[in-house]
Amino acid sequence: MPARRRAAAVVETGGAVAPSKSQRAYDLLHDRIVDGTYSPGFRLVLDAIGRELDMSVVPVREAIRRLEAEGLVTFERNVGAKVAEIDELQYHDTMEALSFAEGAAISLAAGLYSKSDLDDARAINGRMRDSLAAFDPMQFTALNEAFHRRLSDVCPNETVREIVDTCWKRIGRLRQSTFSFVPGRATASVDEHDAILGLIEEGADPRRIELAVRAHRLATPDAFLHRTHPQH
Repeated sequence: MPARRRAAAVVETGGAVAPSKSQRAYDLLHDRIVDGTYSPGFRLVLDAIGRELDMSVVPVREAIRRLEAEGLVTFERNVGAKVAEIDELQYHDTMEALSFAEGAAISLAAGLYSKSDLDDARAINGRMRDSLAAFDPMQFTALNEAFHRRLSDVCPNETVREIVDTCWKRIGRLRQSTFSFVPGRATASVDEHDAILGLIEEGADPRRIELAVRAHRLATPDAFLHRTHPQH
């Protein structure tokens, strides 16, 4: 679990750091939404969640408010809390924003990558290629995020890195299913990763690298929207 998320609401207990009840509820719900256990439209029953976690509904309600603020949960009068439905256009808009932010991040880092950085990225992409034979969309997308973050995390501009991180969090609920809908994009995505690494290694112009990252980043949501709305 990312330290940034877990560290947000911890309390000191006997010299050890333990997550608060609200944080525990948040982590459980967040993970189940992101991994697809709770699908879009799934009703979140506070009493049942509280019983499962052996806590009152108060911290569960606090966790749901956080998830609502992040766009993962909606609350309807006389219905209650539900996992948010997928907004395809919002997904595309977020991916478009990520394409600009990540393109900028990687172009700014272009002259800063160490051999270890690039070797790590190539190793991750190698695992992605190896996974194509027995394709698991969730595993593939987890590796995909790891690849992209390995490159963008080297960016020296902290604000740009934070924008990239925010975009990844916003698409967290949607991205795990994208390659399920357009599995044909998986092989092309791995090839495009190799091309981006090649540009970095040959010392290509940062602007060229930025445009390659942006085009790569937009290709999957474009394919997804074309599949669901072939007339566009």
